[in-house]
Amino acid sequence: MTRTTEGEQAPENVLVALADPIRREILAVLAREGGATSTSLAASLPVTRQAVAKHLAVLDRAGLVRAHRAGREVRYEADLQPLRRTTRWLDTLATRWEDRLGAIKELAEGAPGP
Repeated sequence: MTRTTEGEQAPENVLVALADPIRREILAVLAREGGATSTSLAASLPVTRQAVAKHLAVLDRAGLVRAHRAGREVRYEADLQPLRRTTRWLDTLATRWEDRLGAIKELAEGAPGP
């Protein structure tokens, strides 16, 4: 697992965590509902509670969820800050590619023909 210099999760950790459609759905449910247990999440997904627990562990390692004990239950909440940082990183990457493609276009259009 990679961390940035400030101790934040690196974008690749977030992208790896979000590569799975079940994890994306879990994060969407947590963001929409404000929190849930692995049991309640499993009730609305086509996977077992054990599978949900494993997916939650991956999301937790990426910093996308936080676990809070409430009595005997563990409730999970979405933390979208790592996702926002990853989105900013992707925006910066896209801008760099657009700049490079623009430079290539200028070179190609400015080059004299045969």
